[in-house]
Amino acid sequence: MDNQKIKAYNIRYLLLICGIAALGGLLFGYDTAVISGAVNPISRYFELTPFETGWAVSNVAIGCIVGALTSGWLAGRLGRKKTLILSAVLFTISAVGAAVATTFSSFIVYRLIGGLAVGIASSVSPMYMSEVSPKSIRGRAVGMQNFAIVFGQVVIFFGNFMIAKGAATEWIDTVGWRIMIGSEVIPCALFCMVVFLIPESPRWLVMQGNQKRAHKILKKIGGEAYADKELEAIERSIEEQQECKQHQSRASDLLRESRFWLVAVIACMIAVFQQASGVNVMMYFAPVLLEGVTGDAETALFMTIWIGVIQLVGTAIGSFMMDRVGRVPLLRIGSLGCILGLLITSYFLYESGQVGPESATLYGYLTLIGMLIFMVFFSFSWALGAWIIVSEIFPNRMRSLGMSIAVTILWVSNFLISLLFPILNENTYLVENFNGAAPMWLFAGIMMCAYWFVGRFLPETKGVSLEKMEQILVEKVHGKKAWKKSIQSSKRMVAK
Repeated sequence: MDNQKIKAYNIRYLLLICGIAALGGLLFGYDTAVISGAVNPISRYFELTPFETGWAVSNVAIGCIVGALTSGWLAGRLGRKKTLILSAVLFTISAVGAAVATTFSSFIVYRLIGGLAVGIASSVSPMYMSEVSPKSIRGRAVGMQNFAIVFGQVVIFFGNFMIAKGAATEWIDTVGWRIMIGSEVIPCALFCMVVFLIPESPRWLVMQGNQKRAHKILKKIGGEAYADKELEAIERSIEEQQECKQHQSRASDLLRESRFWLVAVIACMIAVFQQASGVNVMMYFAPVLLEGVTGDAETALFMTIWIGVIQLVGTAIGSFMMDRVGRVPLLRIGSLGCILGLLITSYFLYESGQVGPESATLYGYLTLIGMLIFMVFFSFSWALGAWIIVSEIFPNRMRSLGMSIAVTILWVSNFLISLLFPILNENTYLVENFNGAAPMWLFAGIMMCAYWFVGRFLPETKGVSLEKMEQILVEKVHGKKAWKKSIQSSKRMVAK
């Protein structure tokens, strides 16, 4: 990376606006992780079955799916800034409503609203940051989103532990979980106050014909020369897509375009691999798994804090390495590390079912070691890399629709895994006495597939301009001749 180029940018301003946008990520992490410490008390309070417990955890993903599906339309119609403001309001409504819910049904409704906010923020926040950041530091800037997600998770893991520390089980089951859920109001209020300070995305402004305002924002980011060059690149990209007929940017026509589906399928597979790695079990059900090993809820919550801390460390490493090493090498290294962590975790989960209570705490910490190995590799690779790739792999004309589809698939995967795990974790004929070990073997197999897929289909996107993503993808999958042939075909179509 050229350090002189970085110094030419207004780094302080970039950090400010990307940091504010990343608060959407902080709420994303806070909202999705808060349930981990509250799931057992909520299950006891509402007297839930294993399926209903899974529904209590996974229902957020339904809202995320709807939010992700509509995020592209909202971001295109309202702009990135106003869409982030909308998500801030929805986060606040969800936190207050779920904390005071008196029935399981009302709890689910408010958690669905929170999921809607998460789905919108998870798509629009990285979209916004990728569009305001110069390409040489785009990975680092978008990495702030994932760092904020993990920081939000660490905060609530620690908060859940402090709320439950020394408290009676009866109090946690009636009052404690409400405080856990309601504590989200604090970051929600902060997001609502500062989100008005960020400018609109210059790329969106150009698409709306407001070049003057876009140039002003770009100038503040990188100076006059940078603004002129970047504005010209954005306008040229828009002109190129208009040459292939303006209606092609409509969703109905993009869905009939094979080149769009090539990019979309790769992005969706990256999203699926991220979720099917087993991270949801580690994040949502770690206290449940560890409590099953140790037999003590407070110890399990304390151990969960370290999962968040290690993830935070891994995220910092990934943010530093992503623009230096590249996306593809880190994802492949991360896949191998995740496999190792999953196998160690599964071994000690299984063995813990064969030992007596005197060894419970020891096996709890041995299981935790496997989880920590998984989390450090996952967090510096897939946790960060998948969001960066999904936010940058689509060219301008495809981005809003493509990102909404990819993020939707991500949340569908999240929902299915979160819903089914409590059922699989019960003593059935499939997993009897396995203590949650069997699903870890499945996740390890999926990460083996991810290792192969990344090497075969994913091009390196480090330092590639958003306008050239389409070309490098076609060349990676089909070869350079295929790209030249597609360009000639597009020209013939325009001529007709």
